[in-house]
Amino acid sequence: MEISANTQAIAYLISAILFILALKGLTHPASARRGNFLGMAGMAIAIVATLLGNEVHSYGFIVVGVLVGAVIGTVVAARVQMTAMPQLVAALHSFVGMAAVLVAIGTFLNHDAAGSLDPVMMGELSAGIIIGAITFSGSVVAFAKLQGLVSGAPVKFKGQHALNAAIALATVALGVHFAMTESMTSLVLITLLAFILGFTLIIPIGGADMPVIISMLNSYSGWAAAATGFTLGNLLLIIVGALVGFSGAILSYIMCRAMNRSIINVVFGGFGSESEGAPSAAGVAAEKGVKSASVEDAIYWMEDANKVIIVPGYGMAVAQAQHALKELMELLEEKEVAVKFAIHPVAGRMPGHMNVLLAEADIPYDHVMEMDEINPEFPTADVTLVVGANDVVNPAARTDSSSPIYGMPILDAAKARQVYFLKRSMNPGYSGVDNLLFYQDNTSLIFGDAKDTIEGMVVALKGGGH
Repeated sequence: MEISANTQAIAYLISAILFILALKGLTHPASARRGNFLGMAGMAIAIVATLLGNEVHSYGFIVVGVLVGAVIGTVVAARVQMTAMPQLVAALHSFVGMAAVLVAIGTFLNHDAAGSLDPVMMGELSAGIIIGAITFSGSVVAFAKLQGLVSGAPVKFKGQHALNAAIALATVALGVHFAMTESMTSLVLITLLAFILGFTLIIPIGGADMPVIISMLNSYSGWAAAATGFTLGNLLLIIVGALVGFSGAILSYIMCRAMNRSIINVVFGGFGSESEGAPSAAGVAAEKGVKSASVEDAIYWMEDANKVIIVPGYGMAVAQAQHALKELMELLEEKEVAVKFAIHPVAGRMPGHMNVLLAEADIPYDHVMEMDEINPEFPTADVTLVVGANDVVNPAARTDSSSPIYGMPILDAAKARQVYFLKRSMNPGYSGVDNLLFYQDNTSLIFGDAKDTIEGMVVALKGGGH
């Protein structure tokens, strides 16, 4: 069965509309499930319309590829933990980048044999190879950092920016030469240099900026897909690539604003380096030591509170403590304690990480509040319970001008009457910056696994408290 070009164009139009509606649905937790289904429906229509088009002459390799990919995707989806979702996203971005590179090279080799290349097509191939290769190697580095295969600290050296600029200029120049001359040597060189550039661009990026980098790589993968669409003459791929590219870029900009960071500085500057000069406020505060507390101490405060604000972070994700938090919330509400959850835009390892985990535990959407909404409520809260968050509640962002996170907007957890901080150890957050909140007079740390600690609180509340 083969459909006409007009029928295929209509199918692509329907798919594009569904993808736009999917993005709209994903803007809010209440409509995210519907958005996912719309996106899946759009992709199914797009695949069927492509397979039935006159461009496809044989289904053998396509069927094998689809089956192998379906098996791998199903196994990965079933096994991956939510804590590993950021690195999975990075890995998927790398696949898109490599696909763009392989499509461009394959198109060049096939068309070159047929003698049907033109300067416009050659320019498209150059763009696809450069964007795709940068996306691939950059995503591999991001995956390695998030997975803990290499250190999350920024890797910086003298002349780094000059080196990146030189590689970028050489890559573009060779891309132009390739487009004009169809030189195989230029093809090999631009591919290698683009791979190297993706690596050198991401290694100076530290852990605290990784959510922005994941979003930026998402944008890169969109542009790689769009370039592939031009190469293949597929209008829907161009549309989808542009949607992903622009949405990723906009999200990156929004996140940088939430961190009071320049997006140019994030992408090219690195983050988290040690500051030199006078002792930092963190060093002075550390001399005061910290106060530790027990589960019973926290319950004593919380069950008599009027308002408790819970701040989840990556530690909650690692411990899979969201379901225990749901039970704790319900028990406190039975005692007429108002419970709210405070979400920082870059909490966790990727945008929306905490929102997804809380939704997984069926915590009501109206209990989950973004930073700008919840910050005015911290001074009226009796207790702030910080569950594995770190950088996003660090007062150093406001008070310590020597800190690498200075100027980053934070959740005002420190302004509650009492702060209980659930931590496994005194290790700093992903950015490597010591947290001044540990040393405040109204803060007590409860050491241990977050899930075990919260389950202990639940048991204590069920037992009647004090």
